[in-house]
Amino acid sequence: MPDNHVKGISSESNHPYTDFKEKMTYGDYLQLETLLDSQKRLSEHHDEMLFIIIHQVSELWLKLMIHEVEAATEAIQKGEYQGAFKMLARVSKTQSQIIQAWDVLSTLTPAEYMEFREFLGNASGFQSYQYRLVEFVLGYKTPHIIKIYEKDPPLHARLQTAFEAPGLYDVAIQALAKQGFSISQSILERDFSKKYEQDPTVADAWLEVYRNKDMYWDLYQLAEKLVDIEDWFQQWRFRHMKTVERIIGHKTGTGGTAGVGYLKKVLDHYFFPELWEVRTRL
Repeated sequence: MPDNHVKGISSESNHPYTDFKEKMTYGDYLQLETLLDSQKRLSEHHDEMLFIIIHQVSELWLKLMIHEVEAATEAIQKGEYQGAFKMLARVSKTQSQIIQAWDVLSTLTPAEYMEFREFLGNASGFQSYQYRLVEFVLGYKTPHIIKIYEKDPPLHARLQTAFEAPGLYDVAIQALAKQGFSISQSILERDFSKKYEQDPTVADAWLEVYRNKDMYWDLYQLAEKLVDIEDWFQQWRFRHMKTVERIIGHKTGTGGTAGVGYLKKVLDHYFFPELWEVRTRL
C-alpha cells in the first residue's frame, strides 16, 4: 500500500493538501513575496518594468554562473573532472539564457527608453559586481575594478578574495602540469591577482592535448568546455553591444561610461587565449 502521507498527499482525499497554514508553500520556499516586490519603478513609464526585470533576471543567472564556476574550479583542483564538466556545461546553458534576454530588452525602443532614462541616475551595468565576479572566477583580473566597490567593505572583501584566488583557467593550467606537461614555473607560481598573459609552454601543452586527445581525454574535454564558455561569453558581449547601440546609439552610458565604444573594445578580449591559438596551429 502506498503511503498517502508522503509528498503532501492526504490520506482522506488522496489529493494534494490545500491547507498550508502550518506547511511551507511554493511561495515560501522561493521567497516570492520578497522577489516579486523588488521591482520598484522610479518613473510612471510602462516599459521601466521590463528594464528592471531583465536586469534582475540576468543578475540571478550571473549568481548561478558564479556558483557553478567556483564549484567546478574546486573540482578540477581535486581531479574530479566529470563533476566539473557537468557544472561547466550548466554554465554554458545559463549563458544562452542571458543572451536571449537581450532579445527581450531590444523590444524597448530608443524613444521609450529616453522617457525614463533620467531616473536611472548614475546606475550602470558597468557597476554590476556579479559580472566582475564572473570575470574574476574565470581568471580575468583588472585591478582598477576593485576600487569601485571600496565604499562597501563586505562586498569589497568578497571581490578581493576572488581577485587574489586562482581562476578557472589557472587551475586548468595547473591540471596540465599535474599531467606531466612542462609549464613555466612563472605561470604556475604567478600572482593570480595579475592579468594573465599568454605563455608558450601553455600553448604547447594544449597543442599536445589536442593532437593526442585519446591519451588526454579529460584535459581535452576540459579545454572544449572552456571554449564553450568563452564562445557564449563573446556572443553575450556582442548582443549586449548591439542592444545598447540599438537603443541609445553612441551616447555616453549612464554613470558616465563609454557605452558602445567600451563594449566594442572588450569584444577583443579572450579569457583562454591559448585555446584559440591552438586551432590555428593544429
